[in-house]
Amino acid sequence: MKIPPAIAAIAPDGQFTPAQRRRFMINMCRRRVKPGTGSGHEFLKRRTAMNPWPDLRPILHDLPWVVVGAVATRAYMPERATKDIDILVQYRNEEKALERLQTAGYQLVSRLTIVPGFSLHSPDGVEVDVILGDYPWLDEALARPRQDPAGYPVLDLPYLILMKIESSRTQDLGDLSRMLGLASEEELARVRAIVNRYAPDAAEDVEALIYLGRLEMKPPAEE
Repeated sequence: MKIPPAIAAIAPDGQFTPAQRRRFMINMCRRRVKPGTGSGHEFLKRRTAMNPWPDLRPILHDLPWVVVGAVATRAYMPERATKDIDILVQYRNEEKALERLQTAGYQLVSRLTIVPGFSLHSPDGVEVDVILGDYPWLDEALARPRQDPAGYPVLDLPYLILMKIESSRTQDLGDLSRMLGLASEEELARVRAIVNRYAPDAAEDVEALIYLGRLEMKPPAEE
């Protein structure tokens, strides 16, 4: 497949690093984005918990863990469809987490390929991905989780931003701009402080994503 010139100019072999992918997508959006979104603003303010994800709280009750990935974003933006639930635990608790889940009837399917961790199926057949983390910020993040509309512990916004910035897949960038665009000034101040502490090289991109998100969330002009 021929590499498009706009991509070849940044990555001649067509293989983006996460930072290159992030910068390419941000620059493209800045050239083309227009104010407003196709969704009503009342919808954008909703926080729902429509999917009946397995409740892991009784199983992992004495282990620090949080929901991450697409399911975690529903605490900060409208819920979107996803086929699995991702959770994050400390690397050192791998054996304990796996043992608790298997004792509760979860079946080990495979190891994860992109990040350290493993995938299981719940007794009802729902995919649960357990990500093993040793991030420098993980202990403080696990000590102060956020609750989503279902009461599940989710990764607090600044740390979820860090995880998605590191990944910078196309879907992650969409989530980032929408979550940041909907965040309050107080939340944005916390995001900036955490990003400046743990990922200062991404601070400029975060500001661009805040701008793009705010532009998308801008209410339509009154007639």
